[in-house]
Amino acid sequence: MKKMDEEFKEELKELEKEEELEEEKELKELEHEELEELKESKEDSKVKGSESEEKEEELEDELEEKLVEKLKETELEEEEEFEEFEELEEEEEEEEESELEEEELELEKELEEELEVELEKLKELEEKLDEDLKELKELEKEFEE
Repeated sequence: MKKMDEEFKEELKELEKEEELEEEKELKELEHEELEELKESKEDSKVKGSESEEKEEELEDELEEKLVEKLKETELEEEEEFEEFEELEEEEEEEEESELEEEELELEKELEEELEVELEKLKELEEKLDEDLKELKELEKEFEE
């Protein structure tokens, strides 16, 4: 029985060794596959790297063109805004001038009206003076007589 046990143990050990060898073999195969995949991915990344550099350059060129175009648009917009500002400024100046002219005309009218009133007063005074003068002359005549 002991002998059988020993034989069984030996067989078990051999089986375990075989399993270990098989596992090692599988591990080596996996490592080999991983290495192959790494090599392939490196090659792919090199190819992609040069492609991506080209794409990056193209994108940079496109971006630069867009920026230049945007800058031109911005400059045009600024010019238009400046022109609009100048036009508005001119309109405001014209409005102010017009308002000033209107005020001036109103003041002139007021002055004319005041002058007319004063002139009317002067005429009344002159008439009164004329009457007073007539009275004085009459009184003088009476006095002389």
